[in-house]
Amino acid sequence: MHPELEHLRKLPIAEKLRVVEELWDNIGQSDESFPLPPWHRDEAERRAAELDADPSIALTREELWRRVDSRNG
Repeated sequence: MHPELEHLRKLPIAEKLRVVEELWDNIGQSDESFPLPPWHRDEAERRAAELDADPSIALTREELWRRVDSRNG
């Protein structure tokens, strides 16, 4: 196992989620292409349609972290 992964495994869940968020943002900013299976695209389109139909189901980033932090003391 890579030493970096061992360090990440020891982080509290809230910190792990923050790392995941930073990685996800970095991936989103990348120009590198990545093939998606068709079911990923289908699910993304389903969720986008669900959000369009009822925008109130969305959480702000702040609300998401408030919920994460409140569950982890």
